Amino acid sequence: MKLYFAPGTISMMAHVALIESGIPFAAIRVDETSKRMEDGGDYRAVNAMGYLPALALDDGSVLLEAAAIVQYVADSRPQAKVAPPCGTIARAQLQAWLNFLSSELHKGGLAPLFYKTLDERAKDVFRERLRVRFAFLDQHLSTRAYLLGSDYSIADVGLYVMTGWTSRVGFDISAYPNLIAHQARIGAREAVREVHRIEGPRELFP
Repeated sequence: MKLYFAPGTISMMAHVALIESGIPFAAIRVDETSKRMEDGGDYRAVNAMGYLPALALDDGSVLLEAAAIVQYVADSRPQAKVAPPCGTIARAQLQAWLNFLSSELHKGGLAPLFYKTLDERAKDVFRERLRVRFAFLDQHLSTRAYLLGSDYSIADVGLYVMTGWTSRVGFDISAYPNLIAHQARIGAREAVREVHRIEGPRELFP
């Protein structure tokens, strides 16, 4: 099994899931800009669209999309408890959070702020969207340690990664103390610390 990743991207969620699950895998670093892999190969031969992560399985198939990858990993090693069991309401809630992170925070909020050529007035629309969504998350986490309540799940790592992007796009999250506390809580997990050791400190991410 091979995980294709780039530091500072949502691929960290899959990287943590694999480590926490104890599944043997090889981590293949990809340059997010050039799409070159460590061996000089073109990552677009793995994923023609070029985005990360991708998980190459031992049977030759390739799984894309971080939300799908982490659930596949979780179901491959359920005893690791990085996701609730299939068929439970908790699993449906996990899927809801993964969708929320992908659509509302990632693509619908933070991603546009990375584009230097995007007009600031357009960016203000996304900044306002983020304020509403981060306020919602902060309120949700005011009475819970994790997104699913008292139980950690891999969705918490997804939120951790995206919260970390805010400093890179100049979005201040100081008004959301419960979100900041969650970020520190997830950052202290051993698997998260191990991924940082492999990928590099978050403050050095490009």
